[in-house]
Amino acid sequence: MTLVHGVETKFDAEMVAMTRVPWSTLESVGDQSEYVNGISSILSSTVPALGSLLSPTYFQYFLDKLAASLGPRFYLNIYKCKHISETGAQQMLLDTQAVKTVLLDIPALGKQTTVAASYSKFVTREMSKAEALLKVILSPVDSVASTYRALLPEGTPLEFQRILELKGLKKADQQAILEDFNKHSPSIKHPTITPTAAPPVPTATASVPMAPVPLPTQAVAASPSMSTALTGALANREDVLARAAALGRGAATTGFKRFLALTEAAKDRKDGPFRKLFNA
Repeated sequence: MTLVHGVETKFDAEMVAMTRVPWSTLESVGDQSEYVNGISSILSSTVPALGSLLSPTYFQYFLDKLAASLGPRFYLNIYKCKHISETGAQQMLLDTQAVKTVLLDIPALGKQTTVAASYSKFVTREMSKAEALLKVILSPVDSVASTYRALLPEGTPLEFQRILELKGLKKADQQAILEDFNKHSPSIKHPTITPTAAPPVPTATASVPMAPVPLPTQAVAASPSMSTALTGALANREDVLARAAALGRGAATTGFKRFLALTEAAKDRKDGPFRKLFNA
């Protein structure tokens, strides 16, 4: 990670130079821009030394981290540019493809031939995001929203608004396109969760009075032992609750007395575990 950060620091000047290119006034598409040549020069002077010092495993790790850092940075740097004309977007698209080629040639620069094929896929995937962004900028105004949703499905409305600014659209024109974009964007539906009420928990200190269930007079008269059974059950329940409450009070009192006894014993010992606490 330190090596990746060191190489990335050398790219700072080239990233700034990229934003200072007059993309809105370019008249034609030519060779790759000077900032691309600067990126290529930095890698050509740095990677061979790293390739000779690092084992294939660590060199592979370095490449993966470098691509994971430089790819998104290049993508976000496009948003830092000012107005980009159609010709400017075409030139920047050519530069993006040139940067991708430079990154794909890094294993050869480091003279490492055992680099996994996943590195090439990773570079292609990261740089394809920048290519997709530039294709959205190149799309006509009437289809820019649909092109953005198709090429950058994970994009945000804020990024889409920034793309409209890069295309040079006025605020009034942007508002109409943004309203149409938000109208056709899929809305997020949150699942409805039905709250579940927790059953009441009986306590030992208080009981909730329950309404008596009316019984038929004939049934009561026919079974005189039923009232006796109910009375015995209620008395048994009250006895159990009383014992539980007494047990809780006794356990709490006993536990507190044991804690006091242990504390006094610790104070009497010279090297007790609480000695420093009481001497403080």
